[in-house]
Amino acid sequence: MEQLYLHIESLIFATEQPISKDEIIACLEACFETSFSLSDVDEALNSIDEKYAGDNYSFGLNRINGGYLFLTKGAYHNVVGQYLKLNTRKMLSKAALETLAIIAYKQPVTKTEVESIRGVGCDYTIQKLLDKELISIQGRSEGPGRPLLYATSERFMDYFGLNDISDLPKLKDFQKPDSEIGSSTDIVEEAMKSTSQN
Repeated sequence: MEQLYLHIESLIFATEQPISKDEIIACLEACFETSFSLSDVDEALNSIDEKYAGDNYSFGLNRINGGYLFLTKGAYHNVVGQYLKLNTRKMLSKAALETLAIIAYKQPVTKTEVESIRGVGCDYTIQKLLDKELISIQGRSEGPGRPLLYATSERFMDYFGLNDISDLPKLKDFQKPDSEIGSSTDIVEEAMKSTSQN
């Protein structure tokens, strides 16, 4: 087929996981209702590899676990990493931010203590924060059942641009001027009160 490599290139662009030669052939045959040989696919993959090998492209064709995937070249990892870091921060839900604030101000803290402040279960939210590596497990409490203790991580410091945990805003920083409608953040206030009582 003429310009077979363009069809294969589009398949590789469309996938988030490495796509194998067998998957490429199966897809092409289902789409065009004709058979394709392994040598045809190999030739097309070589053409794609050569096309993106030069310095004119920031990504290239990579073979991973028997499949093919487009990945950013090493020279551009820093800028992509910065974007992912900012994007992860933006994607935190209100529940995640509230939970993270409580952990940051009360650390090390158990899940039960976080839930008593928030008033709702936090299993899912804490797991998400662990997945994003914004918090980490710091051992176990000496209390009944020896529950896990959670604290902020090094990545938390990087994400929020903090040099030290003492750089976190103080409660007075959340007070709104008298001329403004509304009250200060209840979650942060409750966390600060609880911390001062310990």
